[in-house]
Amino acid sequence: MSLTEICIRKPVLAWMMMTATIVFGGVAFSRIGISQFPDVDFPTINVKVDWEGAAPEVIEHDVVEPLEEAVVQVEGIRSITSTSRQGSANITIELDLKRNVDAALQDVQTRVAQVQRLLPRDIDPPVVSKNNPEDQPILWVGVSGPYPQAMISDVARYQIKEKLQTVPGVGEIMLGGYLDRSIRIWIDAQKLDAQRVTVADVIKALRTNHLELPAGYLQTEGREVSVRVLGEALDLQTLRKIVLREVGGAPVYLSDVALVEDGFEDQRRLSRVDGQPAQGLGIKKLRGSNAVEVARAVKAELALLQKTVPKDMEVGVNFDNTRFIEESVHDIQLELLLAVLLTALVCWMFLGSLSSTLNVVLAIPMSLLGTVAVIYFLGFTLNTFTLLGLSLAVGIVVDDSIMVMENIFRHGEKGKDRVTAARDGTKEITFAALAATAAVIAIFIPVIFMDGVVGRFFLQFGVTLCLAVSFSFLEAVTLAPARAAQILDTSRHDRGPIGKRVDRAFHFLEALYARLLARGLRRPGVVLLGALVVLGGAIAAFRALPSEFVPSQDQSRLMVRLQTAVGSSLDETNLLFKRAEEAVARRPEVLRNYTVIGGFGGAGVNGGVMFLTLKPSKQRMSQAAFSQVLRKELNAIPGVKASVQDLSQSGFTAQRGFPVEFSVRGADWETLIAEADALKGKLLATGQVVDLDTDYQLGMPELRIVPNRQRASDLGVSIEELASTLNTLIGGQRIGCRPWSARKNGRRCRRSPGAIASGRSPSSPTSLPAIRRKRRSPPSRGWGPS
Repeated sequence: MSLTEICIRKPVLAWMMMTATIVFGGVAFSRIGISQFPDVDFPTINVKVDWEGAAPEVIEHDVVEPLEEAVVQVEGIRSITSTSRQGSANITIELDLKRNVDAALQDVQTRVAQVQRLLPRDIDPPVVSKNNPEDQPILWVGVSGPYPQAMISDVARYQIKEKLQTVPGVGEIMLGGYLDRSIRIWIDAQKLDAQRVTVADVIKALRTNHLELPAGYLQTEGREVSVRVLGEALDLQTLRKIVLREVGGAPVYLSDVALVEDGFEDQRRLSRVDGQPAQGLGIKKLRGSNAVEVARAVKAELALLQKTVPKDMEVGVNFDNTRFIEESVHDIQLELLLAVLLTALVCWMFLGSLSSTLNVVLAIPMSLLGTVAVIYFLGFTLNTFTLLGLSLAVGIVVDDSIMVMENIFRHGEKGKDRVTAARDGTKEITFAALAATAAVIAIFIPVIFMDGVVGRFFLQFGVTLCLAVSFSFLEAVTLAPARAAQILDTSRHDRGPIGKRVDRAFHFLEALYARLLARGLRRPGVVLLGALVVLGGAIAAFRALPSEFVPSQDQSRLMVRLQTAVGSSLDETNLLFKRAEEAVARRPEVLRNYTVIGGFGGAGVNGGVMFLTLKPSKQRMSQAAFSQVLRKELNAIPGVKASVQDLSQSGFTAQRGFPVEFSVRGADWETLIAEADALKGKLLATGQVVDLDTDYQLGMPELRIVPNRQRASDLGVSIEELASTLNTLIGGQRIGCRPWSARKNGRRCRRSPGAIASGRSPSSPTSLPAIRRKRRSPPSRGWGPS
């Protein structure tokens, strides 16, 4: 007995199968994640290393080259690209598409750990991560108000962030413009000289007299007690009384040579919301979670947190990536509903029976919701590609049901009872329906096997569509005949005035088609020639049509990258950014502006970004036109180079975020720079490119200190001691951390604000003549690539 026969004989079983499929699909629809794009791991792995204050050439030689030599041994690598900047480096590893990204990530982490002993001791541990478009923040939350930056940062980190981390679905929370609390030790070089104490004495004292170590266990009869040596300074006063050394029998305390204060780390970044000081928090969702629901939960939590923050402090959403996702999903859901209604209307017009129309329309929720249930268990999300497949499937899933229903209807018009008509009609058309279903699947199944990153995105589209078509065939040969055996009505006596007009229109079209067909058969050459003309025109139009992966969309949001002159200080960059913010504030199209200056996206203190939220599209010019206007106004500001990026293309752009990027390679820097400049000139001459830029920046000023090795050797000063002393006095050195008031506070030694009057080497009883006195190799100011 076939499955069709079982469903016809057991209609309750058929109805329960349909109901169960719809219920499971509805539950899956309420739980499935919603995102803009599929959760696709790009075949790239990034290794990021920070070495504060180091020059790009030093980072390249001492850090990047050892890491590249280590990771090149990982299996499946296609290319390795590295970028060295002042104080940081980034290595991008591109893998073969067949290589498992997670397995390669573990291999890279292992290689990096093995080579870490060869790296400089004072660098930060390398961070290894993989690239995924869905790992970008879905929300940027801003805490702003007329308060000091320190207070805003504390509220953001210890009040807002801790609460938001408990929201279901929230993953990592990034901090933009945050300043870590730090115990600052400002060393006075003149006092060091007066007390005959060196910088090395200060560092050694802090490391040896400010620490806590376990001392083991004390075991007594029936008891065991752990022992701790509480050697850390638990307050500022204790820290100030740390003895550095004894001079002339008298102790020299830290407070005798330095100012110790509870402050913040060096300010290397700023953030503002519409001109007000702010602290930004980037909210990332967990993989597979519903981006829209996570954003709603975060916004609800923010509304509660607004009541707990100080007066005049605002906690709001600066940048919402989920608003467009929510609007897109809502639009597609509306389109699905309209597609169902139009499909029902067309079926009624052609079949002429409400019972037949209802039978066909019931195939849509059965097929679509069944597909949603399956893709939910496959780990897919409702995104641009799966919703595209579901939208396209609406018109396809009814084909099999229409074929079966039309044949059953024909048998019913011959006078057969419902059950017989359903049985005979389905049996007669089953193979034809299977052939039609297989043909549709054969068209779309190659999409599943597409290569490259494009194929990974279209995988979910192909799977969704093939599943929906398969469900439609299963429904057509089982549930459709079971329903027809119960509710099918083949009579047309109840056709109303509208139905009769529709029948007359179809009769007219039938007669017109018959006349045209007769004329076409008499002149087959003309028909074939016309077909060839249409085919040739289609081919010409296809070649002339511009091509892209996904079209740009007006999402009412833009990101503007701003760059000032290489070597600009944070204060100078801040002044130029304020001018740019004033220009943006004058534009009526902008609803909200969130600005981050310094240290964002690999930029130094001479760069930053502005996240712009625009008014709804009906209240302004198009986003593309506004981008052109904004680009022209911002680039008119002296000292500022602005580029406007379309965030609707995020996830489909190259490494730096631009749609098209070229890599110019070579062994000689001078030739490489010349060729890159020549290429830039040719591209600009075409007039078809904007925001043309290069990641090679020449001109970063630096003060080069060339030690007098002979003099240093005479004084017993090593180059390491000299460099360490200068590093502490100028750049500062981090020494340990201690949780005070449940917060970790770093210790940072640095010279007092002002000029370097003198410094002491640990091996020299006098000031450093290797720095102070005139030498044959004097200090020079130079410029190098950053």
